[in-house]
Amino acid sequence: MTSYYADLHIHSHYSRATSPQCTPEGLYCWSQLKGVSVCGTGDCTHPQWFSELQSKLVEEAPGLYALKPELREIPDRDVPEKCRNPVRFMVTGEISSIYKRAGKVRKVHSLILLPSLEAAAKLNLRLEQIGNIRSDGRPILGLDPRVLLEILLEIDPHATLIPAHIWTPWFSMLGAKSGFDSIEECFGDLSCHIFAVETGLSSDAPMNRRIRCLDDVALVSNSDLHSPANLGRNANLFFGEPSYNAIIEGLRTQDPAVCGGTIDLFPEEGKYHLDGHRACKTCLTPEQSIALGNLCPVCGKEVTVGVLHRVIELEQIQAAETRAQKSDGRDQRAKVSGNSSTTLKLQNIRTSRLPYRYIIPLPELIAEQAGFGVNSKKVREAYHCLLTQAGPELPFLLESPPASLENFGDIGQAVLAVRQGRVERIGGYDGEYGRVTPTIVIK
Repeated sequence: MTSYYADLHIHSHYSRATSPQCTPEGLYCWSQLKGVSVCGTGDCTHPQWFSELQSKLVEEAPGLYALKPELREIPDRDVPEKCRNPVRFMVTGEISSIYKRAGKVRKVHSLILLPSLEAAAKLNLRLEQIGNIRSDGRPILGLDPRVLLEILLEIDPHATLIPAHIWTPWFSMLGAKSGFDSIEECFGDLSCHIFAVETGLSSDAPMNRRIRCLDDVALVSNSDLHSPANLGRNANLFFGEPSYNAIIEGLRTQDPAVCGGTIDLFPEEGKYHLDGHRACKTCLTPEQSIALGNLCPVCGKEVTVGVLHRVIELEQIQAAETRAQKSDGRDQRAKVSGNSSTTLKLQNIRTSRLPYRYIIPLPELIAEQAGFGVNSKKVREAYHCLLTQAGPELPFLLESPPASLENFGDIGQAVLAVRQGRVERIGGYDGEYGRVTPTIVIK
């Protein structure tokens, strides 16, 4: 069965703090190096980026686009022969919603997926009437995500909204600082149209499956890259021939014949996994933070509550709701926006779960073994040399037979160690990335 990797949440060079290589050509090149067959365009709401997409892409599969043939020659020069593969683009973007609801400022990011550039053009016309979509590839709008979803569905019923990196403390649906406690609370009567959520870099599938409101939705994982070198650090595996509808319907139904699950960094590597205060170099587990009243033991200021802590907090909230239901002897109703409501599901929880696998990106493994920085020239040269021999990164990390990995020395051993979960983990906190390294058995 044909399989392929997809990374649907990326950013262009029109987003803030992004690499100038975040161009269609740059993404095309790095997609081949990484083994990503379907890459999001990102930032489809930015007029200049959208114009660039229109001029450089051509529809090649239903709802998916390719770089025009005449633009491929130069980037192909940097792609080893073994990495050469077709790359398709899905029209995607991200909206930052900052708005008030129920007397509280909410900050929620949404990943949008569209079946065509024509649908994106219609969306841009609507959004430009609401706010400034020209200042950043990821525009900041005073737009409730529920209203954004309503607009998307009016433009095209096949358009999709996926709540982005749902646990990030500052800008997400379930974030500790300005989010909600459930999908229903955020999207109200349109919650039925939310069939997938993005886990983000600081959480993984087991953490998300502790939360009842996520029982029936698919989990997706994307890089949210600001540099194309980070493409595929989180990704999704699919089966069959790539098309927009195949991907969307596969996620909607969680069909294991279409969806092969997620590829994830270890969540400890994410920069908001644990609690802490970066200015004081203070990192805390949720238990330590709770014991301190969520205050930094160095300066006394409030710490940034991390993703793991927030998961535990929501788990406690749903446990309290369960106890209340049992004591009442009837189902409780959870209030949501507008005049709609939804019954909390205690029974018939979906038993099927899409798989998940962890990786440490290949440049990090090379840097760890070589003793150089991950962005150093030596690591870049070793990376390209290895791809010349082995082919693209994700298939090498995930699919290479153990016997063939023996040909790659310590790097091969490191890949096996990661597959077997033999890693040391130091959790990230308050915007500081964590560190995960393989434990290699010395023979």
